[in-house]
Amino acid sequence: MKLPSINIIFKEAGTTAIERGERGVVALILKDTIGAGVTNPVTIYSSKDIPNSLSDINKEQINLALMGYQKAPKKVIAYINTAADYKEAQKYFETVKWDYIAVPDILDADVTAFASWVKDLRNNRDIKVKAVLPNCAADHEGIINFATQNIKTQDKTYSTKEYCSRIAGLLAGTPLTISATYAPLLEVLDCDHLTKDDSDAAVDSGKFILINDGTKVKVGRAVNSLVTTANDKGEDFKKIKIIDIMDQIHDDIKKVVDDNYIGKVSNSYDNKCLLTTSIGGYFEELEMEGLLDRDKNKVTIDLEGQKAYLKSIGVDVDRMKEIDIKQANTKDKVFLAANIKILDAIEDMSFNVSI
Repeated sequence: MKLPSINIIFKEAGTTAIERGERGVVALILKDTIGAGVTNPVTIYSSKDIPNSLSDINKEQINLALMGYQKAPKKVIAYINTAADYKEAQKYFETVKWDYIAVPDILDADVTAFASWVKDLRNNRDIKVKAVLPNCAADHEGIINFATQNIKTQDKTYSTKEYCSRIAGLLAGTPLTISATYAPLLEVLDCDHLTKDDSDAAVDSGKFILINDGTKVKVGRAVNSLVTTANDKGEDFKKIKIIDIMDQIHDDIKKVVDDNYIGKVSNSYDNKCLLTTSIGGYFEELEMEGLLDRDKNKVTIDLEGQKAYLKSIGVDVDRMKEIDIKQANTKDKVFLAANIKILDAIEDMSFNVSI
């Protein structure tokens, strides 16, 4: 049994990656009562879809999320939470697709536990989502630690947590081809002022901040809360843009493999090679779309992973050649390894002018 269509599907996923990545989905958990005729959760594509029964504060939170950046979010999914905790809302959001979540009335005492839930989704459940949380030093790529206070607009002054919905919408409306660094928030008149040294220190500590450059308020550097790097999580993992592209690639490959490979083809060496070739073609499309660096992306059968698995089922791999290990029967398991180079946005520039 072969894979007659998977290569085409992967190429299609690659050519549409930018279009799909232009507009993400924002999830909100809002404390409110469920009005008559309102189905919970509420899916909102524009302000016209906001139920009249919601409080003015929650209507405002949804509108903040809808503002986006270069694009508006694809949609906002608002879960109306009537319970004292977030368990039911979290249970629901584990079953649907979204990109960024915010809880505008979250209690300070609940922030750490909520961050742990998002980390668990990413680390253990293969659900690549992110949360914008107030003053949350989570040290994790899935948590954006929003840390600006006294955000002044024409109508009111917002606290940090009250503006997390706006930041979630801004990030969801940032195309994969650019970064949210220096994104202007035109509705904001002022915010807490930080010196250059204080701003640098905040960013270095994993804080997502707004800065006033004297003419406008804008995002500082678009970073998540990760500060502790390791061999498998380098400096690039601190950049929201990089993580968004990584998550898109993860979701694309997972969806195509789930829909067209798992349980549908025999796990032969030939089919594994076809799969790696198809994923390689997907990477080539991302290169042409400007998301990956050219000629620096490849996928192969994971020799070490395959070897470890064969050992675990009693196969003596020490006497096997590399090609024999690659061609060995791994039952229902597939081990692939990919190396990719994601293109970042220009954020720092140095130049000399001689006269």
